[in-house]
Amino acid sequence: MNWEYLYTTQRLTGRTDQGVNPDKLRTSFMRDYDRLIFSAAFRKLQNKTQVFPLPGVVFVHNRLTHSLEVASVGRSLGRQVGSSIARQHPDADEAFLNFYNYELGNVITSACLAHDIGNPPFGHSGEDAIRNYFRNVKGDIQRVLRQELSREELADFEYFEGNSNALRVLTHTFNEPASAYNLTLTTLASIIKYPTAAHCGFRQGAGIVAKKAGYFQSEKEVFHRIMSAFHLKALDEDTYVRHPFVFLTEAADDICYRVIDIEDAERLGIVSLEEMKALFLPCFAAETGFNALEKVTEQLSQFHDPHQQAQYIRARWIGLMVEKTSEVFMEHQAAILDGTFGMSLLDALPEHLLDQIRAINRFSVERIYNHKNVIEVELAGFNVIGILLDAFIEALVYPHNQKSVKLLQLVEPQYKTDVKGQRLYDNILSVIDFISGMTDNHAIDLYRKIKGIDITGFHRF
Repeated sequence: MNWEYLYTTQRLTGRTDQGVNPDKLRTSFMRDYDRLIFSAAFRKLQNKTQVFPLPGVVFVHNRLTHSLEVASVGRSLGRQVGSSIARQHPDADEAFLNFYNYELGNVITSACLAHDIGNPPFGHSGEDAIRNYFRNVKGDIQRVLRQELSREELADFEYFEGNSNALRVLTHTFNEPASAYNLTLTTLASIIKYPTAAHCGFRQGAGIVAKKAGYFQSEKEVFHRIMSAFHLKALDEDTYVRHPFVFLTEAADDICYRVIDIEDAERLGIVSLEEMKALFLPCFAAETGFNALEKVTEQLSQFHDPHQQAQYIRARWIGLMVEKTSEVFMEHQAAILDGTFGMSLLDALPEHLLDQIRAINRFSVERIYNHKNVIEVELAGFNVIGILLDAFIEALVYPHNQKSVKLLQLVEPQYKTDVKGQRLYDNILSVIDFISGMTDNHAIDLYRKIKGIDITGFHRF
């Protein structure tokens, strides 16, 4: 790979804008950002759980606020790395210098905005619920699924992945005449964290590209087209190396959730400010100047409110991590361009920082992700999604039952099923599009209605 061939203004429909900067008002990559932030799918993230239950009095992060903050960090990473690449190539042409000096930050911002857009309600427990349903379904439904779906298609559901679903959300027409997003191929490539299919992913020891999956069989052609546009190296028929910009999108997410989940826990009283200090302040121990530990603690002492102190720690730690991960990216750019860099940028940090991040990871698992309130939401989500799938998949397998006819009428028009004209695989995708596109509240409301728990009122989602 070469930096010169890793960006394009070509869009999914094939249209290519004239040059990297087609006008002074909005560039191609700014348009990607605008299309995402005004979309219904992005807006729905405001009612999708990040970690903690959606708030009462105390506000914590949801998927939308998380995505906005990841996008902010991604912009900083993109600008810092982009300017470094431009400085290394002072004799490059104007388009190259314009892109890396001014546009890479916009690309990573857009990719970060969209990184969770394919997540179902209730976060990772929603993903687990979809996988669990298809892995454990029994009887006639299991027989029909195995008879009608190929091994690769069934794997899309048994190993359902929000990253794969994100590519579908961003590229599928959903019964409309054309793609509503029509993003640049550069932005799309920067989102594909796991450039492999479900039947090839989720393998122990398979490396970073096949840790999970990045596309469904329904988007196979689009996926290969994106990979080919940048001449990314194929590792096998269904797996490629990562586009280098993915490492920046991933790093922005990795940085944010590690500190923001703990900041939320501090605000909720689950962890103390002293515990937060003990986790994050040691990262500054080896720094000098503005990031020197003495300087950080001196500034921190000027805040009297504990929550304000937690926010200050978060802000300074994010700034430090942006600086350090940008340095790691540039240090390892040869391996990144060669497709042989096999870890996240955070995993390649200096050992003293990596030790502290491991401590943060352990603490988060023990004190946050296994907290009673978090587990309750996960269990609720698991049950809600499981019941919805059970009802709608049964309706697809037995479409002529009176109950099935009624259930399928509930599927929104953009996801409409066609039991006569479509394959079962496509109809199942339509149902999953419908369910995964719900907010947490919409999923709970529909669950209560089809179970007969609540039949009152009219709601619009």
